[in-house]
Parts: sequence; structure tokens; C-alpha cells
Amino acid sequence: MPLVHPIVLALVLVVLSTGTASAGSPKEIQEQGKAMVRDAEEMVAHGGMGDGKAIVHHCGEVAKQAQAILKTLPAADEHGKEAVPHLEDAIKYCKRVAEMGDKVDPGASLNPAVKARAAAREAMRHLAAMKDGGA
Repeated sequence: MPLVHPIVLALVLVVLSTGTASAGSPKEIQEQGKAMVRDAEEMVAHGGMGDGKAIVHHCGEVAKQAQAILKTLPAADEHGKEAVPHLEDAIKYCKRVAEMGDKVDPGASLNPAVKARAAAREAMRHLAAMKDGGA
């Protein structure tokens, strides 16, 4: 049981550190953002049902998708720049959920999960405003 916590944390850190940096199209980024928000919604829904393993799983997916979006955002896009702090917040809160692990009371991990969902939603609001050409 004590190994679950370090293993979950290690997996999140590996996910956050992998990938390549290349600008993606706004449509691809928006699709990734939609998937991130879907996982964030699932994460909170499972939290309401008391499923700690699902909270940790979906939060890991949210962090993975947020990191992937960060790596593909076009540098010149203002909307993309506005999404960055929200994506970073989603990652930060999901890291907190991963540190708690799936053995804690799901109510305890629900607070950072809800904050991660709010950050993902706000990031998606900015990503949805992106247009081809970075304007």
C-alpha cells in the first residue's frame, strides 16, 4: 500500500516530462482541449460517486492533455498565451490529486479535482477562441 503513492506520483511526473515541442493547428489543440475537459468532468463526477481510483486516473489524463497542449501552442497566438496559466493550474491541481493517491477519502481529493476542472474549462474558453493564423 505505501508504494501506491510514489508510483502514482512517478507516473504523473513521467507523463508531464514526455513529448516534443512543435506548434499544432488550432483545430488539433481545440480537440485536445475538449478531451481534457471531458476527462475533467468525468473526474469530478467520479469524485461525487466516491471512486478514488477514477479520480486519480482522469486527473492524470487531464494533466497529460494539458501538458501536450502547452507543448503545441503556437507562440504567436494571444488566446493560446492566455490559456497557459490555466493549463499550468490544471497540472498543478492534478499533481496534488496524484500525491494524495487513490486511497484517501475521495472527498479530500475532490477539492483539487474541482479546481483542476475549473482551470481546464477556463483554458478551453481561451483555446476555443484560437483561429488559424494565430490571430
